[in-house]
Amino acid sequence: MKKLLYIFFLFAILTSCKKDSEPQAIITNPTPYTIQIPKYFPTALNIPADNPMTVEGVRLGRYLFYDGRLSGRTQSDSLMSCATCHNQENSFEAGINNPRFPNGQTHGLTGIPTPHYMLPMINLVFNSNGYLWNGLISQNNTNLGSTAYNVPALPQYHYKNIESVVWMAITAPHEINGTIEKTVQTIASIQMYPPLFKAAFGTTEVTYDRISKAIAQFVRTLISSNSKFDKYMRGEVNLSSDELQGYVLFTTENGADCFHCHGGSGNPMFTTNLYYNNGKDVSFTDTRDRYAVTHNTADIGAYKAPTLRNIMLTAPYMHDGRFKTIDEVINFYSEGVVISPYISSLMHHSINGGAQLTAIEKMQLKAFLNTLTDYEFINDVRFSRPADLDK
Repeated sequence: MKKLLYIFFLFAILTSCKKDSEPQAIITNPTPYTIQIPKYFPTALNIPADNPMTVEGVRLGRYLFYDGRLSGRTQSDSLMSCATCHNQENSFEAGINNPRFPNGQTHGLTGIPTPHYMLPMINLVFNSNGYLWNGLISQNNTNLGSTAYNVPALPQYHYKNIESVVWMAITAPHEINGTIEKTVQTIASIQMYPPLFKAAFGTTEVTYDRISKAIAQFVRTLISSNSKFDKYMRGEVNLSSDELQGYVLFTTENGADCFHCHGGSGNPMFTTNLYYNNGKDVSFTDTRDRYAVTHNTADIGAYKAPTLRNIMLTAPYMHDGRFKTIDEVINFYSEGVVISPYISSLMHHSINGGAQLTAIEKMQLKAFLNTLTDYEFINDVRFSRPADLDK
């Protein structure tokens, strides 16, 4: 009997050791994250099939978005994250009064300035017409990798969506100026991250692709939809007479004629996400306009029409930040437009130099633009820096 018990226990020990030495299947069940589409918003969402939204992925992305160690460094003077430039209080732009970036002109850790001023990082999940001022990042771009940024030409390093913007930003010298190796090594060495990666992606492995995907998931949750104008459209509040008249000016060709490029009541994004030469210049030297992407001469001097949501928070304005206040922008469209062979046909008042608004009309248009500010969004803790990031 004792011999039989000995054999039994020996067999149990041997088989248990064998099981421990074999690779164990990873069982993970990330929680699907459902984007709540606001009333009147588009229902089509730009979410790649290879990066479905999950609660765990969004959580990881939020931590990474705010973590200065994305630069692949740990010294306090060498840290830079997405949030270094994209500040929540400015609708995820730098803002004109940013102490690190005077007048809103951002630059990388190298000190090299970014080629263009910033676009608001909001409601990007509803955009399928390309990202950046010139639409370089789009489903039509077949390029892979970047020799300038030392990113290999692999399928995951494409130029098609928000994930692409992330990996480019981390490695670009005029932005975070990291490398694949340093960034991955640094993030993987931080105790909190491997479990977060496992929860989001099934294993503790930290990769550059996973970093990009997680941050992109978080960015897709940055939806601004609760301004005074949104509440008006939902019948919750009334607009003042000046705000209403400003809305009329905004949406009529005989008024300020803004709606062709920035949408109106039928387009709550307040942008078409298309590209226009809006009559700022008569000569063009920028090598990163829409023409640089399409090589169509009609696109010379053309740039994306940015969303006007939270416009009062996102100065300076235009791709080159030439206008410091919203009053300067309104004055430009009123009497500062110049004609070139490439000006958009939608600039209907260009022959007169602009819409020729009266002082009262300018005030009313500004009053309407003020109703597009979403104060709840810029204070929403779901989008803020995690309190335990440094723990």
